[in-house]
Amino acid sequence: MEKRLSTLDWSLIHAFLAVAESGSLSAAARALGSSQPTLGRQVREVEAALGVELFHRHARGLALSQTGHAILPAAQAMRDAAGQIDLIAAGADRAPTGVVRLTASVIVSHFVLPPILARLRADAPGIEIELDATDSTDNLLFREADIALRMYRPDQLDMVTRHVVDLPIGIYAATAYLDRVGRPDSLEDLFALDWVGYDRSDLMLRGMRELGWQVERDFFSTRTDDQVANFRLIEAGCGVGIAQRATGAGSPHVERLFPEMTLPVLPVWLTAHESLRHVPRIARVWDALVTALPAAVA
Repeated sequence: MEKRLSTLDWSLIHAFLAVAESGSLSAAARALGSSQPTLGRQVREVEAALGVELFHRHARGLALSQTGHAILPAAQAMRDAAGQIDLIAAGADRAPTGVVRLTASVIVSHFVLPPILARLRADAPGIEIELDATDSTDNLLFREADIALRMYRPDQLDMVTRHVVDLPIGIYAATAYLDRVGRPDSLEDLFALDWVGYDRSDLMLRGMRELGWQVERDFFSTRTDDQVANFRLIEAGCGVGIAQRATGAGSPHVERLFPEMTLPVLPVWLTAHESLRHVPRIARVWDALVTALPAAVA
């Protein structure tokens, strides 16, 4: 019996969207936490149900057909509507217990949040925490997270935001490295040392240039975009680097250089969808973060 779009399982439309927006089964599988064979089967089911070809297969992945392009906006509208239904239903949840999904940067997730979340779990054992440690931006409209900690103020509509703290940063190097090469007495000495920086990201370069430090990517003799790996490289003695002071203060292996120097701060914003902000368990986690974060980085 021939199906119509209105009777298709939503999971099939979800699969179509993931492949259409990522361009390959492998990338879509990673995004959905699924497998390539499962997604491939779901795409074939959608095409069979509609009686049309939605993708052209090629060596580098899948490209939308003309019909696939035509269907894509309607499928995206279905996803938006499903997300709104989910948010409305979730906003009516009055249960004080259950799961709260929190997303934060990798470095904050590793070095700032663990003791805060441990205290929260001790005080509210009925709340389960899912921590998504990622430097990518999760979409709160689609319930990819209930609460987000971000280093910028989100501008999406229907979001509640609160600036909770500024994270100070400092210049650090391993004690063992400084014992070997000597401690710098001036900026000239500092810039003559090895540095650890980012690889493809230009975030650190832009920040240093705003301070008047005109450096290029090859200024950093060791490079990685993973912020935890970046700090571990500093800690191991690969050179001088910039890190959050809460991270540096927690390591006995590094020293802070030029502590009198004024450096930028990283603002931290809490964000949640307005329909979820006052769900009891989400409000409990929100309030705990508002109280604990300033103390954690003081």
